[in-house]
Amino acid sequence: MFTSAIVLSALELGFIYALVAMALFLSFRVLNIADMTTDGTFVLGCAVSATAAVAGHPVLGLFLAMLAGSCAGFVTAFLQTRMGVPSILAGIITNTGLYTVNLAVMGFSSNVPMLKTETIFTAAKELFGENLPYKLIVAAAITVLVCVLLIAFLGTRLGLSIRATGDNPDMVRASSINTAFTVTVGLCISNAMTALSGAVLAQYQKSADINLGTGMVVIGLASLIIGETLLGRGGMWTKAAAAVAGSVIYRFIIAFALRANVPSECLKLISAIIVALAISAPAIKKNAAMVRRRRAAHKGRGRTHA
Repeated sequence: MFTSAIVLSALELGFIYALVAMALFLSFRVLNIADMTTDGTFVLGCAVSATAAVAGHPVLGLFLAMLAGSCAGFVTAFLQTRMGVPSILAGIITNTGLYTVNLAVMGFSSNVPMLKTETIFTAAKELFGENLPYKLIVAAAITVLVCVLLIAFLGTRLGLSIRATGDNPDMVRASSINTAFTVTVGLCISNAMTALSGAVLAQYQKSADINLGTGMVVIGLASLIIGETLLGRGGMWTKAAAAVAGSVIYRFIIAFALRANVPSECLKLISAIIVALAISAPAIKKNAAMVRRRRAAHKGRGRTHA
């Protein structure tokens, strides 16, 4: 059903979007914060990366995108920790403001084409040749490197403090740890990874568009929850691997939907349904088990009366 080109494309996009899933793993699972900055930060990464690549600095564009993403995360954290804005509203406010910022980065144009621009993928093509899947190599290498660095960071003293902040902030404060600082660092890193995903995608498809980030929170959550459902919630390595695996599987689901001639306008709806089903899976299983027990009990009563 799937051609080699479709499989390769699904793998490449799966690894690129896996950075968003890992970012949401850090903010949503570790810090227990619903960060709504994701959509805007993703486009910010696209815009910065595309602008830098057009200027002749594709590799520098990735690092500048991460820096810009961390600044967006800092703004969200500042609103939340210093201004008393609820976490969801803080993300929405930052995301709204980023729309204008993203337009400004792209020269107040809705898109930045890069058809004849040197990118990290064209450089990899020259290095590895066309016979090797150079795009997959680049996407997988970046994602695996970020995954290793993230897990290593979460094992440090600061990383453990961030994890503890998400689990029990009152205990962390009692231990004289500044929770505002740990939340800020966590959100900065999370948004840096989101921006990096957008930066890599922009150079992958050789264009940046102001609407690329629409629904990115849903896509990231779908990838994260699919991976957790399949691999379970083990240690940090398992959780990180689940985010990557879930992103790849999600891309295959989208590829299957496209092969089944599902209209592209319906893909966001499919993503929302996937997230809803994945989140409600434990409740569905519990209710199904309860229904089975009731049926068994009714059958037992019927046999007794007979």
